[in-house]
Amino acid sequence: MKNKKSFSSKLFSSWKRLGPGLVTGASDDDPSGIATYSQAGAAFGLSTLWTAIIAFPLMASIQQMCARIGLVTSHGLTGTLKQHYPRPILYLTLLFSFPAIVMNIGADIAGMGAVGNLLFPSIDANYFSVVFTIILLILIVYLPYQKIASVLKYLCIVMLVYFIVPFLYKQDFGEIIKATFIPTIKFDKDFIAILVGILGTTISPYLFFWQVSVEVEEMRHKRRHLIVDKKLIHDMDQDVDFGMTVSGFVMYFIILTTGTVLFKGGIHQIDTVEQAALALKPLAGNLSYLLFAIGVIGTGLIAIPVLSGAISYIITETFGWKEGLDKKFHEAKAFYIIIAISLVLGLSLNYVGITPIQSLIYTAILYGLTAPVLIAIILHISNNKKIMGENVNGRITNILGFTALIIMTVTAVALIYMQFSNQ
Repeated sequence: MKNKKSFSSKLFSSWKRLGPGLVTGASDDDPSGIATYSQAGAAFGLSTLWTAIIAFPLMASIQQMCARIGLVTSHGLTGTLKQHYPRPILYLTLLFSFPAIVMNIGADIAGMGAVGNLLFPSIDANYFSVVFTIILLILIVYLPYQKIASVLKYLCIVMLVYFIVPFLYKQDFGEIIKATFIPTIKFDKDFIAILVGILGTTISPYLFFWQVSVEVEEMRHKRRHLIVDKKLIHDMDQDVDFGMTVSGFVMYFIILTTGTVLFKGGIHQIDTVEQAALALKPLAGNLSYLLFAIGVIGTGLIAIPVLSGAISYIITETFGWKEGLDKKFHEAKAFYIIIAISLVLGLSLNYVGITPIQSLIYTAILYGLTAPVLIAIILHISNNKKIMGENVNGRITNILGFTALIIMTVTAVALIYMQFSNQ
């Protein structure tokens, strides 16, 4: 009995100690990610399962670089660029980041509104979107983000139902193993687009800015002096790896679930959240809509503060204004006003005539097109000895980082080529 209590208390203690890596991983599987993975499974069955195996080491290496930049420089990514690089590089970063992040906020708000309407069909989705935006703004302004995240991360546990559904069906495990470890590539626009979307929503640019800034804020919150040693780097790497592992498993099993339930059930195009929710019906029956809604709302409530926070970190560091989610409103007014503006801009995108599912997938594709530029910048910073000192990238990190750059560049160029060649 004592051993059981000791184990459970240790497990709970370990859960509470998890740092920014878990929040980053949870926000990576935001409504945009859920929609993209669901569409991948519905449209192509198990053909994109291999992307989870490829994406994990790539996204983990990039996030580790970002975290290390924050620990070493005590500045966010934008602040580091401002201090060490020509202004055109800084403005290029802003140009490639701002539109994609705002669209991601709008897409996630629209997705949350759509699942609200799914649960209460008599209430228009736009009303839910407005209500969620107001709730998020109040939570962000009045509560420290650490408290919000520590509560909301429990909502993400509902995503574990995706781990169960595939095994309720008679599966061809040989087919699953083959699809997992042997890449399938189809040279058509739709497949390349979903490939770019998967890579874009897993290796998301907003997470780059967030990871750098939140590592600085985390250390400031713990009142530690930023003495960067091997233990600190090791702990950070483990935290990032854990978060990215959780994210990767959720991605894998969403594709497996929708590839099993929806693709084999004849649903190859997801146009509504109801269709995406049907993937959970074999396990939950009529509760499938509720579980799906909780997952989308839970991840949205975690991801949108990360998204809007990333935008605010970018702008406030550019102009040298006070920033930080650990600060109260009167201590960093500009920071919170920018967050409010980004939420309103995102909400306004709900009225441009794009369905929530389309918006979520388009956001992932836009990330896939903009990420290569930002990855190149991060690689340059993390190999710059004037900035990083002895903490520059090792050989393996560089190999993974440049592999991510090459893969995302090739897929983005292929998508652009196919888009124009088919017109």
